[in-house]
Amino acid sequence: MARTNSDDLLMEDDLAAAFLGDDEIVAPTEGEELGGEMVTEEEPSEVVEDEWANDTDDFPGQLAVDVYETVDKLVVKARTAGISKSDLDVSISDNILTISGVLSGGEDEQTTRWHIQECYWGEFSRTIALPVQVREDENSVKAELKDGVLTITFEKEKTEAPKKIEIQ
Repeated sequence: MARTNSDDLLMEDDLAAAFLGDDEIVAPTEGEELGGEMVTEEEPSEVVEDEWANDTDDFPGQLAVDVYETVDKLVVKARTAGISKSDLDVSISDNILTISGVLSGGEDEQTTRWHIQECYWGEFSRTIALPVQVREDENSVKAELKDGVLTITFEKEKTEAPKKIEIQ
């Protein structure tokens, strides 16, 4: 891994040493240089906030999906645990599938301080260009929410096998 323009990225050896506990690597003390920057001791702040955490409304969460096909169907599965049918929106247009919704329940008004927050709460959206042509009429598409898994099954559009054209 080569160093990029950002001097605060670790090189591969530095990263390996950080995880493997290489005793030969000594951290610089205050006043020494590290990657072109002077190391200074800073007072720890009371509340640590990531700058990106304030912009969560601008970027809805992504929904992980599995997409596979059988002989006559295309299947899209997404884990949607904790989401009710009324909070989900599924649409298709021109072979583009969009699944969106809201995952609520992560906020507690009595919370005074978070210790760990790994679960995503809020809006999510996923748009997928389907890899094969599917029929988009209501009778050819089935969506089911069961045990926290959204399964959308499409009938594949029947296409004729390629015909060989004889060259004269």
